[in-house]
Amino acid sequence: MKQGTNPDTETGYEIIWKSKIIGRILNQADRIALSDLPVLVSGESGTGKELLAKRLHRKSKRGERQFISVNCATIPNHLVESELFGHVRGSFTDAIRDRTGYFERANSGTLFLDEVTELTPAAQGKLLRILQDGRFLRVGDEVEMKSDVRVIAATNQELETCVRVGKFRQDLYYRLAVLQIELPPLRERLDDIPALVEHFLSRYNADKADVPSTLSVETMGALLTYHWPGNIRELQNYLERAVTMGGKGKKITLEELALPRGKDAAFGYVGRNFRTAVRVFKRSFIRGVLEEHGGNRTHAAKALEIQRTYLSRMIKELNIDI
Repeated sequence: MKQGTNPDTETGYEIIWKSKIIGRILNQADRIALSDLPVLVSGESGTGKELLAKRLHRKSKRGERQFISVNCATIPNHLVESELFGHVRGSFTDAIRDRTGYFERANSGTLFLDEVTELTPAAQGKLLRILQDGRFLRVGDEVEMKSDVRVIAATNQELETCVRVGKFRQDLYYRLAVLQIELPPLRERLDDIPALVEHFLSRYNADKADVPSTLSVETMGALLTYHWPGNIRELQNYLERAVTMGGKGKKITLEELALPRGKDAAFGYVGRNFRTAVRVFKRSFIRGVLEEHGGNRTHAAKALEIQRTYLSRMIKELNIDI
């Protein structure tokens, strides 16, 4: 697998990465994709759970079939079962015709259930049944139906906690958690930030000419020290704003980026000791400057205002792979 990008042929988007942790996760995901078992993807909001689900689908034997994405949190509770499993005419007041649910539509393909903890207890019971034997009932129907669907579920919550407080069925949790993938927050994969920035700015330049195509060294430093509570989605939003507000053909400045200041702009090194935090920052910051200068150590050293020999020594000490 080529480090750095992974084209998603269905969406046109890519999984962008440079960090070793994401490389390991993608290798794990590619092995999991070959199985037909359910998958549980966990991680904070904005970490790319749906994009990973699409990769799992594309790499699986179902890759040429339907991929349907459902956000369980957006479905009203009284309609969850109807939306997922369908209904027959007359089963409730507004059921004026038969309806095909997502499981029936996704037959032979993959169904991605985002925010799965928001399902009602009744829907959780039906989901468990279909995971066990592929059978389900439309709302109001008496004839069981079958659907051959690979389920990928996702959550930004601690499922074990949801089970403990009675919000999520324990037996369903065990069924979903056979194969698990946890996506780390952006603050724990700082090496990916320069690559993500380059990717997003390239997309903006493709859509609109004469927009900023790079960042100042100070701006990259700010990106590498911000704690990113909204993860990749938040990074994308700030870059979109900066591109809109920035001058044509100029580097994006700190003012244009407009990251929060003060106590809300905590550094992304919570839980690290001082020495480790400094090492993480140095590694990510130097990588960003090197990438800004196309890997040219002489130019990068000049931008950093240090000797080239010192830069080379730090690259070796910090294990920067560029």
